[in-house]
Amino acid sequence: MATYASRPAWELRARSIPSARVAVPLGLGLLVGLSLLLRTGQMGAGFWIDEGLSVGIADRPLGEIPGALRLDGSPPVFYSLLHFWLGLAGRGESATHTLSLIIALVAIPVAWWGARSFFGGRAGWIAAALAALNPFLTQYAQETRMYALIILLGLVACTCFLRTFAGDDARPARGWPVAFALALAAMLYTHNWTLFFAAASGIAWLVLVRLSPPALRRRRLLDGLLAFGMVLVLYLPWVPTLLFQTAHTGAPWAERPNLRDLLQVPALLLGATGGVVLLLAGGTGFAAVFRTRRAGQLDAASRAVVALAVLAVGTAVIAWVASEISPAWANRYLAVSLAPFLLLAAAGLAAARGVGLAGLALVALLWAFDAPPAQKSNARDLVAGIAPSLAPGDVVVSTQPEQVPVLHYYLPPGLRYATLWGPVSELGVTDWRDGVERMRATSARKDLKPILDSLAPGHRLVLIRPIIYNLGRWQAPWTEQIRLRSEQWNQYVSNDRRFRVTAIEPPSAFPKRPHALQATVLLKTRA
Repeated sequence: MATYASRPAWELRARSIPSARVAVPLGLGLLVGLSLLLRTGQMGAGFWIDEGLSVGIADRPLGEIPGALRLDGSPPVFYSLLHFWLGLAGRGESATHTLSLIIALVAIPVAWWGARSFFGGRAGWIAAALAALNPFLTQYAQETRMYALIILLGLVACTCFLRTFAGDDARPARGWPVAFALALAAMLYTHNWTLFFAAASGIAWLVLVRLSPPALRRRRLLDGLLAFGMVLVLYLPWVPTLLFQTAHTGAPWAERPNLRDLLQVPALLLGATGGVVLLLAGGTGFAAVFRTRRAGQLDAASRAVVALAVLAVGTAVIAWVASEISPAWANRYLAVSLAPFLLLAAAGLAAARGVGLAGLALVALLWAFDAPPAQKSNARDLVAGIAPSLAPGDVVVSTQPEQVPVLHYYLPPGLRYATLWGPVSELGVTDWRDGVERMRATSARKDLKPILDSLAPGHRLVLIRPIIYNLGRWQAPWTEQIRLRSEQWNQYVSNDRRFRVTAIEPPSAFPKRPHALQATVLLKTRA
């Protein structure tokens, strides 16, 4: 009888192995294909400011990238990766966007692996679906920036963190602390806001040490010292550059966030309605998870939920507090928080079972129709309108210095460039060093007049200014100076009778985009 009873179970297990080998790649492949359909609508969109900077910095010898970033304020990993990608795929919009798209698609199986390894198969598939459809990731899967990469690395770091500190093994594989250290170091070399994620990781580690069974606490403490010590050693070579950037570049374009900005973080990352659905459905699952307390101790899954909550919320809160002290808040930087939010949502939905699956279906429907915004800048369209009239030797003056790299990308060769503090020779990167102080010291007579005087009769001056349709976005120290100087520079050129306006682009219908520009083309008629 025993033999008869065990035989079907053995046959079932034997059949499940090849079935899983087929079902998993097939299921992930379908999700990747669906994600590909949703994440290619803006592949050919024109570059905006930051994308022009990405290509401008990456399109130089590899050894010069770290030095260029001392002016810009970012770490080097994405730009170095993009450097090699430019050599393979080219400099076009679709070609460079494809790098971010590939990274976003890779995040789907990584999310499956991360959630499955700690919360089970159902959670793995939910996490993969969330990664395939998430609108925040969809937007940055089509931009030549580092945000898709930081999300992918965040998924790896969160998974390795949980495997290191939240499990029940008395001696987890030594490779997990090392893997976590490598993933966190890679994040630090990709975006500076990882410092806030690292701080939240440290808090989550101490929380897990406290929540672990007494027999495991010493091991968890030693594993943390090993992992964070490795991160410090790996990151140490970049610290002098980071300190220089902090002192001289920073984010002068940013304003201090208010409490509403912090409270809106889940909605920004998960969508307004989708976030509410995930909270309600996932909350049911979290209640189920915490009912598994054993003898006053949380089990491994419950500890993992606590850790992910600390990572998700803690990263955003620490970033918010830091931005209150030194303004650096930007919604796109919240990409460092998305990975723990996704894994946390997957764990909650999986534990909620039927309610969770219904919530997932509703979120998937909402997210599928949540298209990313249209082009952020009209730089490409603007250049198409003015480029035919320009010739080598003409001068392009941008009153917004950070627009120079993207303008240079689209404009024909042979032109000269200048900004508020005079001629610009380094066209691929913006020099943010002490930018506000330098800008306040400028004047049209001191910095613009020499450019106008040096232009030979018969050549053209192109004055490019931002279109300001929302005054509230131009109140930070940097943006306020740009707004004021743009008006002054425009008035000064208008008063110079040596110049005659030949074109204005766009002529009247101002495109309401976050980084819209207007160009005035003037011909110098006499010396």
